[in-house]
Amino acid sequence: MSTAKTILLVEDDPAIAMIIRETLLGECGHFASVASIAERNAWLTGNRPDLVITDVVLPDGDGIDSLRIDAAIPVIVLSAQNTLDTAVRATGIGSYDYLPKPFDLDELTASVRAALQRRAEPATSADPAQADSHGLVGRAPAMQAVYRTIARLASNDLAVLILGESGTGKEVVARAIHATGLRRSGPFVAINMAAIPRELIEAELFGHEKGAFTGAHSRNAGRFEQAAGGTLFLDEIGDMPLEAQTRLLRVLQSNEYSTVGGNQALRADVRVIAATHRDMRTLVADGRFREDLFYRLNVIPVTLPPLRDRRSDIAALVRHFVDAGRSSGLPDRQFSPAAMQWLERHDWPGNVRELGNVVQRLAVLSRDTVVTERDVETVLHENGESGGVVAPADLIARAVDDWAREQMASGASEGDLHGQLEAIVEAALFRRILREVRGNQLEAARRLGINRNTLRKRLGQLDIDPNQL
Repeated sequence: MSTAKTILLVEDDPAIAMIIRETLLGECGHFASVASIAERNAWLTGNRPDLVITDVVLPDGDGIDSLRIDAAIPVIVLSAQNTLDTAVRATGIGSYDYLPKPFDLDELTASVRAALQRRAEPATSADPAQADSHGLVGRAPAMQAVYRTIARLASNDLAVLILGESGTGKEVVARAIHATGLRRSGPFVAINMAAIPRELIEAELFGHEKGAFTGAHSRNAGRFEQAAGGTLFLDEIGDMPLEAQTRLLRVLQSNEYSTVGGNQALRADVRVIAATHRDMRTLVADGRFREDLFYRLNVIPVTLPPLRDRRSDIAALVRHFVDAGRSSGLPDRQFSPAAMQWLERHDWPGNVRELGNVVQRLAVLSRDTVVTERDVETVLHENGESGGVVAPADLIARAVDDWAREQMASGASEGDLHGQLEAIVEAALFRRILREVRGNQLEAARRLGINRNTLRKRLGQLDIDPNQL
């Protein structure tokens, strides 16, 4: 690595700026750090960096939208605004990489080294002014990986295979890829391979001529023709019969097809996105899916996390579904903290789709504007879904694991983590017991198995007023 390289950091948090500076000083000959758009623009007036690292939210504006530099200068975007919109806008300025905060310093260093070793290629992307969440909600780390992949797909037409359990939002992701890609002005056409009788699949995909088979009274355009200039989404591709797989493979290899009963070669002018909830490699190993077709489709894999692995997104998803329901005429609802806890500890075997159905049902069936814990429990029991609730001990263990991981990732591992966690858990326990016994400290101490004076002392230390619970 040449030590003559110059890095410009645009970051208004002095602690983060210091950490990045100390981490990257050995990667360059000169490291400049500014804290605002105005300072950045003034520095760029008389200097030319080899790499720009920029935050998005700055004191005087948006670090992405305001950045105007030579397209040959690579840009690494850092942001706590971890949404698909941010990832797409980062790609829209031709950024080399996008790292959501909190980021791993080793990952940042590796990205900086790679960016400095080659010229950044100007990227063609979706119009940033038109970018939004496209129905994707959540900031969990697993979703950040999905956003970054979608953003990187905006400048190409590569085939995509979306993997994930039923209800994780595979079609939503497919539509987001289309809406942010080169073919966004064209149609988005979806077909569920599991819902089409096997004898009609080829006619559905490629169309048919009049008289091609019994009942074919007129010519019908297939999905490839309907999607011309846009995106063809093949949902549940793992359920496609082998004979139809062979025909699809030939089309993907040659970019040509003919209708059933026709002999004219038609051009397949589509981007293909496939999706399945099945284990494709197992299907290939069992001979139920062609290996060559799998590799044709699996150019860029996108794996969606189940909802149980992104519980931190449930509150945002609930609000999203409440807002969507309100726009469709459903009553507005708020969820009590206890109700939200019930939703967050449910295992959601049906994933995001199931959560959306439950939230809309609660909006209709709840008698009050605030959905209670009992409302949630009743609806889940009526659905026969109580078995999906995580045991409280398991829920606590998961919460502690998530909390400890976040503390380590944020650099807060120095200090009394045990004492901090003990205070959080103890305060929650005391509040719950005191509410149950209506503030009776003697009874609360008895149930907790501690001395009343000890309870009173800890309540003072934790700043808990039993009369205001």
